[in-house]
Amino acid sequence: MRRLFQFFAAMLLLTAQLAVFAMPAGVQAAASTGYKDVPADHYAAKEIAKLSQKGIVEGTADGVFQPDEPITRGVAALWLSKALSLPKPASLNGFSDVAPGSSLAPAVNALKEKGVVQGDQGKFSPDALLTREQMASLLVRAFQLKDNGLNVWFKDEAAIGSSHYDDVVRLKQNFITEQSEYMPKNQVTRAQLVLFLNRAMPQSEQNGQEIPLTDFLRGSDRTGYDVSPNGKLTAYVQTYNNHNQLYVKKAGEDEGTRVTRLEKREIVGFFWFSDERIVYMTDLYGTENFHIHSVNADGTEDKDLTPFDGKRAELMDNISYLDGHEDDLLIRLNKISSRLFDVYNLNTKTGELKLVVENPGNVTSWLSDIYGRVRIAMATEGTDTKVLYRDKETGPFTPLLTASFGDSFIPVQFSLDGSELYALSNIGRDKLALVKFGLNTKQIIETIYENKDADVTDFVFSYKKKTILAVEYETDKLHYHYLDKEFEELNKEISDKLSGQQFVILGNPLPDTKVKLKTISDVSAGTYYFYNRKTKELEKIADVRPWLDKSKMAEMKAVSYSSRDGLTIHGYLTVPKGAEPKNLPVVMLPHGGPWLRDSWGFDPEVQLLASRGYAVLQVNFRGSTGYGKAFFNAGNKQWGQTMQNDITDGVQWLIREGIANPKKIAIYGASYGGYAALAGMTFTPDLYAAGVDYMGPSSLTTFLDSMPPYWEPDRGVMYARVGDPEKDKQMMDAYSPVLHVDNIKAPILFVQGADDPRVNKKESDQMVMALRKNGIDASYMIKNGEGHGFRSLDNRIDFYTALLKFLDNHLKNGN
Repeated sequence: MRRLFQFFAAMLLLTAQLAVFAMPAGVQAAASTGYKDVPADHYAAKEIAKLSQKGIVEGTADGVFQPDEPITRGVAALWLSKALSLPKPASLNGFSDVAPGSSLAPAVNALKEKGVVQGDQGKFSPDALLTREQMASLLVRAFQLKDNGLNVWFKDEAAIGSSHYDDVVRLKQNFITEQSEYMPKNQVTRAQLVLFLNRAMPQSEQNGQEIPLTDFLRGSDRTGYDVSPNGKLTAYVQTYNNHNQLYVKKAGEDEGTRVTRLEKREIVGFFWFSDERIVYMTDLYGTENFHIHSVNADGTEDKDLTPFDGKRAELMDNISYLDGHEDDLLIRLNKISSRLFDVYNLNTKTGELKLVVENPGNVTSWLSDIYGRVRIAMATEGTDTKVLYRDKETGPFTPLLTASFGDSFIPVQFSLDGSELYALSNIGRDKLALVKFGLNTKQIIETIYENKDADVTDFVFSYKKKTILAVEYETDKLHYHYLDKEFEELNKEISDKLSGQQFVILGNPLPDTKVKLKTISDVSAGTYYFYNRKTKELEKIADVRPWLDKSKMAEMKAVSYSSRDGLTIHGYLTVPKGAEPKNLPVVMLPHGGPWLRDSWGFDPEVQLLASRGYAVLQVNFRGSTGYGKAFFNAGNKQWGQTMQNDITDGVQWLIREGIANPKKIAIYGASYGGYAALAGMTFTPDLYAAGVDYMGPSSLTTFLDSMPPYWEPDRGVMYARVGDPEKDKQMMDAYSPVLHVDNIKAPILFVQGADDPRVNKKESDQMVMALRKNGIDASYMIKNGEGHGFRSLDNRIDFYTALLKFLDNHLKNGN
């Protein structure tokens, strides 16, 4: 049961995109454009060669292209109609100054019928020279470029004609141009139109073999399968009208019935509370103010059990197995104070709440025993962590152990007799080990398992056998150290059936008959199975994201390199499918947290980038979890410093190995990864061709000033990890990108949820304003109704479309 709730808690914690796609080698090399007056180093050479090959643009009969000559409205219409593959128009008489017999008539009239061109008083003026603002309107209408929420800025916006202004904005929102001065009245040259046209053409016109963006972004038709205790019903999450909803189906049936009707809130996890009832958790617009709900399997009695605005509920334990608590859960809820979580008994039928224990003011987590009695409290005192304990449910909490800053002691579960604790501890050692702690002796009485290379992350417990079956740790991949022969043999049986493919058992680890499991892979989102222990047969339940062909996905490989000061840095390198790892455009993708780690497995964002021709490097820089406390604590107060050096050293490793084209490397990250992107662009400005900051802090000081209220008990720890705004002001200012925008040389794309509770919108606002104050443009996508990461499919499509266009402009296009 403990693992159920750990799993559930873990569940809480990429539009047509514009790309320059794979082209014939001769075109990619741009050794020759086929035109005498377009040298290989011309800024639009590749685009002219590509669109000429496609028959969309053409030069003159004597083999010249005249790239720098102004283009007429008529020729522009001809090229545009070819790019759109328009059918023959119904009429050739749309304009009085374009004769039906003119070579331009089919194109001009086809564009008129499509609503792309309008003319003036019945005339098209085909010989007039095309201006830049007119070009904007043509492209926006032709390719239906939308307002994607990107905040853009032009130094000369006052010069843009009112009838073209919105179109010029959309041109920039869609990265067809990134100029801070648009020069709207200037004439468009033939090369310029080719460049803009190439950028505007949708992917379907450029490469029909490319996997659509939405295939990577949309959630699985069905995911999160969970079977009722009696095995008769299966619940799953399925997208309905862009919202996750719960569905329930009977055993043997293919289609289920929708049992929820959510319109604003999004499901972030669920489990079967009983054979008839499901408990699920929702979030509102990414604010992380989670609510707990329950619903009957037939869709009746759907209730929000914690309907408190601005409050956050967290699951703690299912205690329905206890007499008198058949309908009850233990939950944590900050109802009394937004800063503090108290423990409540929650009735899943009536919604009745009963306060079990009130937070004295510094408790950050609670733990109950198998009888539902809250007996452990983890309290923060400055930077130390005190483990408080009480023998009886009604007694006072008294100190049991103090973990000094830098050490960790994490109680996970009580022993069945309640006299001992299973805990993860690195006190007196470097790696987190699974230990048994005596509540009476107040000391570690046994080290159950310790790994020399990595922290222990979890264990598998059997209530049937009343023992630990296996211990979990992660190096390159997830591994188990088995302590039970039966469980080890079961895992080997399943592994043989799956030809060695990795998997994880879900729910009861040793049921009498059916074992539920899910496969883990770098090239597949996984498959759910049942394994019948008696017949030794695998029964497939469903594939996750079955529309993604794993044969087209790229392998994720574990790599390592040495930092400049001698630490071994581990990470994962993904190279585009079928590509030689040589001289590739690269996206550095530092993880968020920063007190987390990247892991081997399927990552749709990484696969999207790889499918578009980018190698992706993810590194577990110092301060990442899983590699022991020395490595973790080496990141203390090192934002922008040695933590950033580890990322920089990863770039240099890629260059030394010949994997990366040193002129085509971008850094992109979210949350702390966004900060790392800004730090990379600011403190190593010659290293990156572009950067993307997705909801990252720009100032170490203002970031700490805007923490969510429930982080307040850990403020001292945050100061020790990031910096103290008073004692460390000079250091924090030195590594706050917003104070060093003068260093920035390459473009940055900013992305932010307006309701982000972790990294306030101010962090992006102030960085964008500082850049624009210096006359430097900064594209800035803001989405209302979004928090720390976009949940809406439409918003995610907008973001990843912009991301890919931005990266392509700076890592693929040009020389």
